[in-house]
Amino acid sequence: MPADSAAPLRHPLIDRATVCDLTLPFDPGSTGREEILDRYCDVGIGFVSLTIGSDLSGGTARVLHNIADVMHMIRERSDRMVFVRSVADIRAAKQAGRLAVGFHFQGSIPLESNPHLVPVFYELGVRHMLLVYNQMNAAGSGCHERVDTGLSRYGLRLVAEMNRVGMLIDCTHTGYRATMEIMEASSAPVIFSHSNARAVWDHERNITDEQALACARTGGLVGVVGVGKFMSARGTSEVGDLLPHIRHFADLIGADRVAIGIDNVYYLGADYYRMFERHPDRWPKGYPPPPWHYFKPEQIPALADALLDAGFSETQARGILGENFLRVAEQVWR
Repeated sequence: MPADSAAPLRHPLIDRATVCDLTLPFDPGSTGREEILDRYCDVGIGFVSLTIGSDLSGGTARVLHNIADVMHMIRERSDRMVFVRSVADIRAAKQAGRLAVGFHFQGSIPLESNPHLVPVFYELGVRHMLLVYNQMNAAGSGCHERVDTGLSRYGLRLVAEMNRVGMLIDCTHTGYRATMEIMEASSAPVIFSHSNARAVWDHERNITDEQALACARTGGLVGVVGVGKFMSARGTSEVGDLLPHIRHFADLIGADRVAIGIDNVYYLGADYYRMFERHPDRWPKGYPPPPWHYFKPEQIPALADALLDAGFSETQARGILGENFLRVAEQVWR
């Protein structure tokens, strides 16, 4: 465990709640993957969804290898964590004092334009998927694309297939028009797993009130993200930076439609920053020079305190920390 991440004392609200983090990057080759999961266990977090594949991680074969390797990692650490496929599995893991681990995709490129792979990856535990990551792909336009062309015919096929198998559709990183078309086409609740409020901080990666309201009308929710550059002009990642986004969404769509997807990048270093330098088109603006700041799992107990101090009831706080997501997942997953 890193020196700055000593195991904190367990927080009583976190012991009573099932805390769910909807987004933890887990690319193959990232350093510290085992350690970050231990840190989640130490805090008492109930469930974390790993980005097991993305538009940046390559095609089907590479993602399959990553799934196999991570499943093995979890089996080797079965005293502390368990791979889950259902909300019932998550609740059972919480009762057993183990971290529940699930999978998602940030982008649909791992499908290699084959919608028939949706049920295959669902069987392998992928429970939510972004159709697009920042740039245009076969499914539609991203939030940083030069033009906002919306959703393609293939993208509409993915929406229908994900609805059919019970995979949650995630509109994070996706262009405005494409998100609105997804939410109009979907017959099931839709989520933004890790997106902040553009009304609080006007960044292209954040979402408008119109998008949040449309998401809520589907029965879905918005997970706030702990990436400093998406929270404020300061670029810091403190509880005080995240709370205004939670408050804004709670006031706009209801506290029962808010969740957390902190997106902690635990492998910061020269190689990580060089990746951004090599691909400026993927992150065209609103990305200040490094170092960048990311909300850590060890900050979640302080977030729990801050929610109560801000006037949220314990029921509302438990919902934001994870119960809201479990309710939506239970409606969609099969």
